[in-house]
Amino acid sequence: MNDRILRVLEFNKIIEQLNNQTATSLGKDLAIKMNPSIDVNEVIQLQNETDEAAQIVRLNKVIPLGGIADIRESLKRSAIGGILTISECLDVANTIYGGRQAKVFIENLEEDLTILKELADLITPLRELETHIKSCIDDHGYVMDSASHKLRSVRSSIRTFESRVRDRLEGYTKTNSNMLSDAIITIRNDRYVLPVKQEYRGSIGGIVHDQSASGQTLFMEPKAVVDLNNQLQEAAVKEKQEIERILRELSEHIASQEAFLYENVTTLGKIDFIFARAKYGQQMKAAMPKINDKGIIKMQQARHPLIPIDEVVANDVEIGETYTSIVITGPNTGGKTVTLKMVGLCTLMAQSGLQIPALDGCEMAVFDDVFADIGDEQSIEQNLSTFSSHMTNIVEIIKQVDYNSLVLFDELGSGTDPQEGAALAMSILDEVVSRNARVIATTHYPELKAYGYNRENVVNASVEFDVKTLQPTYRLLIGVPGRSNAFDISKRLGLDNGIIERAKSHIGVDSKSVENMIASLEKSQLDAEKDYREAHQILLDSENLREDLNKEWKQFEQKREMLYKKAEEKAEKALTKAREEAEIIVDEIRKLKTNTNMKEHEWIEAKKMLEEAKPNLSSKQENKITEPNPSREELQPGDEIKLLTVNQKGEVLEKVNENEYLVQVGIMKVKVKRKDLQLIGKQKQIIERPLATIKGSAYHVSTELDLRGERFEDALLKLEKYIDDTLLAGYPKVFIIHGKGTGALRKGVQEFVKKHPSIASARPGSMGEGGSGVTVIEFR
Repeated sequence: MNDRILRVLEFNKIIEQLNNQTATSLGKDLAIKMNPSIDVNEVIQLQNETDEAAQIVRLNKVIPLGGIADIRESLKRSAIGGILTISECLDVANTIYGGRQAKVFIENLEEDLTILKELADLITPLRELETHIKSCIDDHGYVMDSASHKLRSVRSSIRTFESRVRDRLEGYTKTNSNMLSDAIITIRNDRYVLPVKQEYRGSIGGIVHDQSASGQTLFMEPKAVVDLNNQLQEAAVKEKQEIERILRELSEHIASQEAFLYENVTTLGKIDFIFARAKYGQQMKAAMPKINDKGIIKMQQARHPLIPIDEVVANDVEIGETYTSIVITGPNTGGKTVTLKMVGLCTLMAQSGLQIPALDGCEMAVFDDVFADIGDEQSIEQNLSTFSSHMTNIVEIIKQVDYNSLVLFDELGSGTDPQEGAALAMSILDEVVSRNARVIATTHYPELKAYGYNRENVVNASVEFDVKTLQPTYRLLIGVPGRSNAFDISKRLGLDNGIIERAKSHIGVDSKSVENMIASLEKSQLDAEKDYREAHQILLDSENLREDLNKEWKQFEQKREMLYKKAEEKAEKALTKAREEAEIIVDEIRKLKTNTNMKEHEWIEAKKMLEEAKPNLSSKQENKITEPNPSREELQPGDEIKLLTVNQKGEVLEKVNENEYLVQVGIMKVKVKRKDLQLIGKQKQIIERPLATIKGSAYHVSTELDLRGERFEDALLKLEKYIDDTLLAGYPKVFIIHGKGTGALRKGVQEFVKKHPSIASARPGSMGEGGSGVTVIEFR
């Protein structure tokens, strides 16, 4: 890119604004030297760098770059043996510290920042060098006494000599105050002196180092302090020499780390420059463009970067896919030139790694050259007219333009005869378009309005003008050529209608047709844009409504789940309470069984049915409890049914009334409402089933119970349940395997069977049955 193009498109102003975002002189230096790149891969890398920093800037995180200085010149001098000054050494220490802070800041970021973290890896902490410098020089640039033992000793002697000199001179101020212009001690030529009146010069005696402007006061060093001042000066020279030695030592240490320091400084400058680009993009509300090498530019709601956001009008610009050239027509001050500069400037910014002021999803091309003929650059010295000036630029452009160029023509063909200028403009456009360059041109010539309809890859455009307010809207209309508004404007301004009508009669039929066509196109485009905005708003409203419905549905699901859970908890508590009460009742009846004829297994079966009466509840949607909806079909005795309230199967014994049946469920006969019964199968006849005839095939209970390895309490619980199951199965004899071990489990089993009323006898197993590790139980 040549300097003229950068100047014409005002790229230097972008650099100035970017420069204000830098935090270090290193970053400022890079910003000033910023130049658009023509390498696609390099541009993509620059954009990725800016995007990573923009992620951090959007989170309002600020990278610490304070204290970092450009120490490259100091490093060069130290490398060739030069002695650095105190301030230069301090700058080195502060730069090391600032670099380490920046490194830690980037490394601690949780975001995926590949490029920035690679840069942070290049920074070497150099703690030892920083500590060495800071142990010698404080933050105010003073070489501390602790820098060396010799310096501490020399400064101690200096303070001693100064104290002695002051003591001597204070004696003069007390005893000879009348001879002094002022009773103070001052310094001239690095020596302590007294302000003596001219007439007492001989009385004081000593060396005169200075006098006042009037000559009435002499600054004299009394003889009594000459030797002390000499000793003080000698000590000061030693101090200077020791400080110089310390600085030489520090400079040598810095020179030994020169390569690391230089890389640190270079990297920190680059990091500052990257973050400056990101902050500048945030300030403009810019977006990262997608980069291509196909000459395609797509920008939605793009703005001129140098016009304040609250003043600029955003426009959509597309070129390079369906068409390669745009011809913009319209009135003066309508925004045509602003559009040209906006496209050119955004292109230069994108190729420099800057984000562009447009909506997300924008796309920019990388061009080898950007050419622009904008503005009146006539030269009095070269005796060039406006037309000649434009043609000189255009000739140079045509010499260099190719397929990978962006060409911007402002008022093409202006400054000469309109008919010749229009013809020349079309010819120039034909030449540049034929080379497949990307072209945006503005013009006043009506002949060029039809140019886009007669050429491939060319589209017309215009800047909108509001006839009602007589003001341009600065909106760019792609696909619609500009039309003359002279008659409308004249009418609004009060010109007589008769004059306007006579003027219209002078216009040819073709011109009228073109103007009517343009007016129709403008109206169609405005209507289409209005419809698009309305449709887009409806789409947004629909999306918001869908999100609201989804949110409410989730809340409903959560509330329903919570209600089901509460219902289950309530049912569980009720069942637990009922089961406990039933257990108490069963125990009480069992105590009285000697007075009844019921057998043990009948109570066991009743207890088992009670335990299995718990409903199968689940919080899952597919398993939630639903309202019973039994068939209204009339039930007959012998029908197989399911009692919904306890989730148990049974059969119908008889019909009590229209809504109630007597049913057999296990050993229980109960009267149940019809709505609580579900028909499972029809029976041809009532099957009489004695209460105590349920045998083993229905239960699949083994004749052996293995209790080995069980805890004592768990084993007895399993044994109790097993005895109940085997009684229901009708087994005459079963085997309890408890092993030998310590004998505790065997003893517990034997004690249990002695107390059980349904067990007739128990004995150890024989040799073929497992011996003393098995207890054989026989039932009554």
